[in-house]
Amino acid sequence: MGEIYFDNSSTTKVCREAAEKVMEMMTENYGNPSSLHTLGFRAEKELNAARANIAVKLSAKPEEIYFTSGGTESNNLALFGAAHARRKRGNRIVTTLIEHPSVLNTVKELEKEGFEVVFLTPDLQGKISAEQVFEAVTPDTILVSMMYVNNEVGSILPLEAVPAAIAAAKAPALFHVDAVQAFGKLPLKPEKMKVDLMSISAHKIHGPKGIGALYIKKGVHILPHSFGGGQEKNIRPGTESLPLIAGFGAAAAVLPDPNSQLGAMQELNAHCRARLGEIEGISLNSPDNALPYILSFSGGGIRSETMLHYLADKGIYVSSGSACSKGKPSHVLTAMGLSHGRIDSSLRLSFSRYNTKEEIDIFIDTLKKCFAELTKRP
Repeated sequence: MGEIYFDNSSTTKVCREAAEKVMEMMTENYGNPSSLHTLGFRAEKELNAARANIAVKLSAKPEEIYFTSGGTESNNLALFGAAHARRKRGNRIVTTLIEHPSVLNTVKELEKEGFEVVFLTPDLQGKISAEQVFEAVTPDTILVSMMYVNNEVGSILPLEAVPAAIAAAKAPALFHVDAVQAFGKLPLKPEKMKVDLMSISAHKIHGPKGIGALYIKKGVHILPHSFGGGQEKNIRPGTESLPLIAGFGAAAAVLPDPNSQLGAMQELNAHCRARLGEIEGISLNSPDNALPYILSFSGGGIRSETMLHYLADKGIYVSSGSACSKGKPSHVLTAMGLSHGRIDSSLRLSFSRYNTKEEIDIFIDTLKKCFAELTKRP
């Protein structure tokens, strides 16, 4: 049996197109896009092509795409940049308790600067309601930051409520969306969604690590937090990492249509849920209408770390939660109000377009053996 990889929300295998493009940019087209010679012009052409490829996937304008080192930097840039740009117009920031640490830790820093931060609490299924959003957004709200898809349980948050709540409160708020887990999986049109700032990352869509982007709606002003030679229109200056940028563009260019891919993922997810139902003591943590790429469950009193290592020994790779938590108890499942036992025994499966039902069957059969051996069942 070869390796089975169900940890795609942590990172993905780089697709051939992206890997080849990265190598090309490191060994053949290695010029600096700012250089005024032929190699520089060729590099600039590749930079523009990658920006255009990513803009197409967001139905955005190329000039609205700003390259960063990844989702974490995009989130930091968006939150600090928006809050500092609008601090004279209000003091309130609204977000949720189930955001990625790059959002939660950033707003905690903003709290130390004197901003008022309101954290919305999810229900037992990891959902935030539209009513919570409307109650939280007040006339002095300057920023709302909400992920599209939760990275641990796959719950889809009510983004459509945010622009309506901002309008109803007549707030001067900018709307930021962490779309790292949604990009390439759900149709994204930030302008139509009335989103001002949107974070995405390459290594979740079979692109290289270390590269991401921030969509900034045309006309929206945020403050930069690094200063240099003027690249990325001074929002994120520094010599562009062109191999990674071009690899990101190549990975984006070969993304399947998200709507057509959703059906295949729903079948895969449903098959996994049905097979998990064969095992006594399994509880699903992901809601029924979660993004089908992610499935979280808890298992019968066996610690997640123990199950994870058992499966890894068999060549099956899953996660005990977010890779960024580094083994700490899940803040998402804690915020959902799940018991310590369920949190301590949780595993997350995250699928990609390369996974199959046959791999799920092998995983379930191996998980059954794991339960039998570790609980000494006959």
